[in-house]
Amino acid sequence: MAQVGVGEFNNHERFQIDEAIRKAEQVSRYEFSVFVGRAGDDARAFATQLHNSLVAPARSILIMLDPAARALEIVTGGYVRRTLSDQEVELTTLQMESLFAAGDLVGGLKRGIQMLADHARAPETLHAGE
Repeated sequence: MAQVGVGEFNNHERFQIDEAIRKAEQVSRYEFSVFVGRAGDDARAFATQLHNSLVAPARSILIMLDPAARALEIVTGGYVRRTLSDQEVELTTLQMESLFAAGDLVGGLKRGIQMLADHARAPETLHAGE
């Protein structure tokens, strides 16, 4: 479920973000949500509150972007953290911020969603039945 602030993106851009979310959910088997809009004075608290309001927060990844305040927060659920490390989230954040700095909000979101999904993918179990 992508939530975007009114006027932030046109229909084509929203479609691109939604498509990235669908692919990420297929790859990782986690729920992805994106919020773009005003976060208020405490972006982390706002993002955490949004994440906690999701249907399955333990299995969810939330990306919250407030372009006006230049705030980016990624919140991951407890189950997600089994396969997605803080370092991987940090690396993703840096990649996203570099695209945002170049003025590419949609590209930054798509890249971040893809990276998080790739990192969060559970490792394949070899010879589990032996």
